Amino acid sequence: MIQIAILGFGTVGTGVAKVVAENARQIERKLGEPLQVKTILVRHFKDGPFRQLMTDDFKRIEEDGDIRVVVEAIGGVEAAYEYTKRALSAGKHVVTANKQLVAEKGCELLSLAKKKNVNYLFEASVGGGIPILHPLTQCMAANRIDEVYGILNGTTNYILTRMVRTGAFFSDALREAQAKGYAEADPTADVEGIDAGRKICILADLAFGHQVNPENVPMEGVSRLSLRDVKVAQRAGYRVKLLGRAVRMPGGGCTAYVAPHLIPEESPLASVEDVFNAVMLRGNATGEVMFYGRGAGEMPTASACVADVMEALQSSPRREEIGWSADDSGFEDPLELQTRYYFRIEGSLTDAAMAFGQVEVLSEDGETAFLTDLITGRDALRQSKSLNILSCMRVLA
Repeated sequence: MIQIAILGFGTVGTGVAKVVAENARQIERKLGEPLQVKTILVRHFKDGPFRQLMTDDFKRIEEDGDIRVVVEAIGGVEAAYEYTKRALSAGKHVVTANKQLVAEKGCELLSLAKKKNVNYLFEASVGGGIPILHPLTQCMAANRIDEVYGILNGTTNYILTRMVRTGAFFSDALREAQAKGYAEADPTADVEGIDAGRKICILADLAFGHQVNPENVPMEGVSRLSLRDVKVAQRAGYRVKLLGRAVRMPGGGCTAYVAPHLIPEESPLASVEDVFNAVMLRGNATGEVMFYGRGAGEMPTASACVADVMEALQSSPRREEIGWSADDSGFEDPLELQTRYYFRIEGSLTDAAMAFGQVEVLSEDGETAFLTDLITGRDALRQSKSLNILSCMRVLA
């Protein structure tokens, strides 16, 4: 009998306990022996089928030699960081879906895991139920990864889908997302791009092999997005999506950011709607490879966590390819990237042409919406200073 512990019993922790119980026979067949949740760390005891497993004393888990894997489902950094360090130091594998902890402390925790000859795995931290980290580090191992980008937050994708389909304003689409349980009462992390930012940091860490600190990554969300821009883009054959993007730069460094983009409607990402997520990997040998599915939710995320539990137990002795250097010196400002830009200005086509030269006009009716040629973000800022800008977005080429 293999015994594990769960830290926290919210959405993810409850899902993990359910998956272990409901899929017991399949898990046993793959592991060769039964898997059992022995202890669940909680702050407040709850009635239900798992009540007898609950404790509020982490030492019971830390000092229990029969517990081989700890699933951290607390969220946040402070308590999760402390308990994760203690569990790894006690020689236990740790599995998590905690994107904030991995983005901020992952390098340190992976180093500790290596020292203790155990695994620290976090497949569920980026794509929920979408397998992405395993393919990135193993299936794409023969490639140089040049770019990772995608729709990394289901809440914002749902909001943008409603704005396109029904013409809803952002505030109305957000209230609908909250009513359906897709958005939290405080949706800041989702709508301001913070959630997607943490995920793109983890992807960049693994893709490029060194630390990308979240505080260096610009994160722009959708809270200030105008329905007017969504409609202009749609009429011109584009969809507006919030993308996290990490790119290998020509000089060998890398950059990352989160921002709304105009995406051509023929792009596979343009058809990713509602709460679904999609991640694109671009390798120098494979070209682009896309991973698609539900990026959050109790059971999809729990499924990824339990798969990591099984991976940790089967890896002998540990997943050597999971990790990155603590050196963050190669990070470059994303304003150095070249792309096309979308502007909507209070002014004429002549004003746009005087600032940018030749442009592609999308709309002229009192306001002018247009696309620039390829240009760095820094030059786009400089050349647009004379314009009365109503909105600005990048265009995914």
